[in-house]
Amino acid sequence: MFKKILFTVCVALVGVAPVQAAWPERTVTLIVPWAPGGSTDILARMLSDYLTRSLGQTFIVENKAGASGNIGSNLVAKAKPDGYTLLVGSMSTHAMNQALFSSMPFEPVDDFTPISLVAFVTNTLVINPKIAVNNVAELIAYAKANPKKLNFASAGAGSTNHISAVLFELAAGIQMTHIPYKGGAPAVLDTVAGQTEVLFGAGTQTLPHVKSGKLKLLAVTESARSPQLLDTPTVAETLPGYELVVWYGAFGPKDLPKEITERLSTEINRIVALPEVRSKMAAIGVEVVSSTPAGFAKTLQQDAAKFTKLIRELKITAE
Repeated sequence: MFKKILFTVCVALVGVAPVQAAWPERTVTLIVPWAPGGSTDILARMLSDYLTRSLGQTFIVENKAGASGNIGSNLVAKAKPDGYTLLVGSMSTHAMNQALFSSMPFEPVDDFTPISLVAFVTNTLVINPKIAVNNVAELIAYAKANPKKLNFASAGAGSTNHISAVLFELAAGIQMTHIPYKGGAPAVLDTVAGQTEVLFGAGTQTLPHVKSGKLKLLAVTESARSPQLLDTPTVAETLPGYELVVWYGAFGPKDLPKEITERLSTEINRIVALPEVRSKMAAIGVEVVSSTPAGFAKTLQQDAAKFTKLIRELKITAE
């Protein structure tokens, strides 16, 4: 009789599914695939601060720069999908790189779980003040009079900075010289120092230097003027049809559990809706946005198709 009861209990226990541990139980790492100080880094550190407070575990940022964002992104693509290694990526890493490199260590769309679109970052055209021009038309005239003498900086070959400048060259019929860096922060610093003269860069990085007079703001690259920079024209006001919009988002590895994906998306949406976050980000040219994982996935797929076609038509490579 005892053996029969024991056997029944053991069978019952085998049939009970193990209780899944609540997430997060330990430190979560947010990988930024660019150098410290860039716009992706600024957004990631804002998110890590608020997520640490709201979810009760530490969220840390690790910068893994190199290969136009591929090194850091690949770490997340290959990570265990348990919610402890995440990525704050950008349009360049997920919608452009597959067209810029002959081979990729990961699939930018298929190897990730889109969690949430986080922000649109105002993309600015700035110059070092030593160049005696005051608007886009004057910059074009200067470049035509001095072919290839203007150096433009970028966060790396194939970055949004680079693509913005190439589109500008084509639309304006000018030629400049590309100076690539390993991230947006060093590109900005060398433009401030006068080692390079022109930069298409995120307002998160350029506007503080514009305010201090170390850089001169000529335009923004979106189709409409920025609500925070209403006196600043768009490039399209001089070159009709020119447009480049830059987004940033949060990703997990492929097959991130639905409950973790949805919890993170909900928390991120709550964070970006906070008045102090919206105000703080607006002050540096960032428009924080809300999205669902499905909505972000749709944006990712559409832009990957759009920029793959564009980059191949322009014959731009990162190699």
